[in-house]
Amino acid sequence: METLTVFILCGGKSSRMKSEKGLVLFQEKPFIEHIIQAILPITDQIKLITASKEYDYLEYEKIPDLVLDKGPLGGIYTALSHSETEFNLILSCDIPLISTELLQELISKHTKEAEITVFASESKTHPLIGIYSKSIVPTIKEAIEANELKMMDLLAKLPHQIINIEESENFHLTNINSADELNDLNINLI
Repeated sequence: METLTVFILCGGKSSRMKSEKGLVLFQEKPFIEHIIQAILPITDQIKLITASKEYDYLEYEKIPDLVLDKGPLGGIYTALSHSETEFNLILSCDIPLISTELLQELISKHTKEAEITVFASESKTHPLIGIYSKSIVPTIKEAIEANELKMMDLLAKLPHQIINIEESENFHLTNINSADELNDLNINLI
């Protein structure tokens, strides 16, 4: 694939985590740094979708949401509206186990006909680890205006590609939403 921009969605109210999710520590490092570490072997074209000053210690461009309180869909809308590349890797900030290998698999299997490419297993689809085409901005804008904010609804509307993974691979795509989930993750890794 030609050039690719990576956007990490750092927004969100983090009501269950009770703190800025991307900065929660896992193995003595913030989630966001684990994610950046997985991206860097692929590209250094990384931008953060956030208005929080807490991310200012990172050298990457920060972009505040264009439309507030519209969840991940609002973050993706902001990312794609600011993107200068046709295809963009969109990642949530709460996936500290993501690996370079999984991201490379997503990129290498993506076909240009798909406007969105995501991973899915039999039990779970991962819309916040995906490749999104800049061309879908008008569709997302319509969805936001109609307050239709479910990611799976967006997938259903557009030509998309599912990369099937084994159930066991879901572990590396796990998003951590609460202190309990973080605790469970630490226990599972012992």
